[in-house]
Amino acid sequence: MARRPAAGTRIPSIKDVAAAAQVSVGTVSNVLNRPELVSPATRDRVERTMADLGFVRNESARQLRAGTSRTLAYVMLDASNPFFTDVARGIEEAADELDLSLFLCNSNSRASRESSHLARLQQQRVQGILITPVDAESEGLAEIARRGTPVVVVDRTRRDADLCSVSVDDRRGGRLAVEHLIELGHRRIAFVGGPLSIGQVRDRIDGARAAWRAANRPADALVHVPTDALTVADGTAAGARLLAQSSRRRPTAVFCANDLVALGVLRAALQAGLRVPDDVAIVGYDDIDFAAAAAIPLTSVRQPRVELGRTAARLVIDEATNVAHEHQQVVFEPDLVTRASTLGVR
Repeated sequence: MARRPAAGTRIPSIKDVAAAAQVSVGTVSNVLNRPELVSPATRDRVERTMADLGFVRNESARQLRAGTSRTLAYVMLDASNPFFTDVARGIEEAADELDLSLFLCNSNSRASRESSHLARLQQQRVQGILITPVDAESEGLAEIARRGTPVVVVDRTRRDADLCSVSVDDRRGGRLAVEHLIELGHRRIAFVGGPLSIGQVRDRIDGARAAWRAANRPADALVHVPTDALTVADGTAAGARLLAQSSRRRPTAVFCANDLVALGVLRAALQAGLRVPDDVAIVGYDDIDFAAAAAIPLTSVRQPRVELGRTAARLVIDEATNVAHEHQQVVFEPDLVTRASTLGVR
């Protein structure tokens, strides 16, 4: 029986397997790549030898020789936001179904970091790139696709149709949130979140304002409280400033650009001794798991996070493997999940 190399020795090669199993290198290659060409007895002997030697096939070398890759990559905007990790889970599920690997990269909302990731991924010759970009209109994304690497934009849309994209109708999401608050009788509402350079923030506040206008409410009764980022800390700071106002000026409801900001506003409200939703109602966006698990469960606009990822992965795989591929711009509809932060305990 072949012996496993001692610790610290080199990794066994395909030649080592061939010598130990007393077959040709070509036979070992066939066992790895075209096992149907090898007799069952020989195939069994080679596989047992591989196990005994601790042989691990060099997939990178195989892909380099073939000129193809079995790897996808997702460049997410913010790894600290559970929304994006849920999207990544959907991508991974779709990749697993086709025995593909997945690289995860985090731009941390920085264009320079995003560019570095994209450069390295092209050098790695990944099969396709999925990205939630800092700037969805970046010409650099289209240039990568023109060089031969499929690119799908996730949770964003582009003005043109030169790339596939998967997104959610955030204007509708903004309308759903504010229509809910209007139905509950709120007449002073704040939208908390920013910066407005983020497309989703712009769309969500646009939808909120559209619902407010449709209800014939005065424009100055819906105020925007911007934040530097969409984090719990930024939400807490903005909420503290907003809710420190007198009860006559303070909004009776707050619609937040995402659930992390909403959790921060909820924290600020509780620290200020306010009752939620009696003194102030709060609506988030994304419906991450933490929304339902909050001290006061958050009403939130739900996005199909995992399905966003799965759909984006299918599109990039189709573009990489199907010569008849046509670009698609898939837009999902959000829905409102009501909980105690607006309805109280019922």
